[in-house]
Amino acid sequence: MDARFTEEDEAFRREIAGWLEKNLSGEFEIVRGRGGPGDEHALFSERHAWEKRMGEDDWIGVGWPKAVGGRELSLTQQMIFHEEYSRAGGPGRVGHIGEGLLGPTVIHFGTDDQKARFLPKILSGEEVWCQGYSEPAAGSDLAAVQTRAELDGDEWVVNGQKVWTSGAEWSDWCFVVCRTDPEAAPKHRGISYILVPMDQPGVEVRPIVQMTGDSEFSETFFSGARTSKDNIVGEVNGGWAVAMGTLGFERGASTLGQQMSFQNELDQIIDIARQNGKAKDPLIRQRIAHAWSGLRIQRYHALRTLAGVDEGADPPPAANISKIFWANWHRDLGKLAMDVMGADAEVAAGAPYDLSGLQRMFLFTRSDTIYAGSNQIQRNIIAERVLGLPRGPR
Repeated sequence: MDARFTEEDEAFRREIAGWLEKNLSGEFEIVRGRGGPGDEHALFSERHAWEKRMGEDDWIGVGWPKAVGGRELSLTQQMIFHEEYSRAGGPGRVGHIGEGLLGPTVIHFGTDDQKARFLPKILSGEEVWCQGYSEPAAGSDLAAVQTRAELDGDEWVVNGQKVWTSGAEWSDWCFVVCRTDPEAAPKHRGISYILVPMDQPGVEVRPIVQMTGDSEFSETFFSGARTSKDNIVGEVNGGWAVAMGTLGFERGASTLGQQMSFQNELDQIIDIARQNGKAKDPLIRQRIAHAWSGLRIQRYHALRTLAGVDEGADPPPAANISKIFWANWHRDLGKLAMDVMGADAEVAAGAPYDLSGLQRMFLFTRSDTIYAGSNQIQRNIIAERVLGLPRGPR
């Protein structure tokens, strides 16, 4: 693997860095650094306007094929884009589920009509998407979903409940994993992947309010919600492969941007340690060094695993360790942040819960080892699919 950047890559880095510096000022200065993990509720209208600004200048879908309106950048340049976005303090993207999950899924599995209908409004930042996967009794076991969809003439009628639907209260559409054949065995063969408009009778969103007063995600209830029969991605009862495809698109070049966000957090922790004297504590210094080393491991691992993908190869087996590694690392970084802040970590800036970025980060990292595949599920994947060990009891 050659981790060096070409002159063309560096020219692209200057281009995107310059655009971000110019545009994350004035009207959009307020959104700089806002809307990240644990802060998703912040300034939604302003961040949606930012999303549209990105769309105006073709900075959405940078990795999508040109044939569907994307820039079709190399994986290296996508990586540079995400790194510079995080470095500049770009706000949490309100369109990331549409751009990063639904868009690639429609490109790969969808019909020409679906591409023409849905992709342009993601690229323009106009329509916002949420994900309808987990249910109260079907979290990590996605094949156990009970939300039903039945065909009624030219429409699917959807009934059921989804949970942990991030951003549902602001979304225009939801891609819903539904059971369309309740008699199918094994159970994942009776699942379909259906696109459902949120603004209609029969869709109720109940934000899950946390002790901080914020609601990062919601419960979503479908009671006779309707959508066109053409809004099914893939085959009827063939949605399992589509749903797994979506999960595969979840981890790509954007992971380098995530790591730059981690670097920003670590830099802030180091600054506080220097200011309050904690940097002189040998144990704190050791933990900071450990965090710095872990972040470098993440970067080099990502570069190694993404390099082959850029050349058309499947991700190597070692790619399966990245989620559990960074989730545990980030959880420990949250603990480090609180220990460095000391007593200040226990006090909110104002009532009821006016938290600092590091306080929000600490609380959010409690969930890092759960969402997008819990640690337990990740260990099973590594054991069975990578190491070839026998399946555990089900």
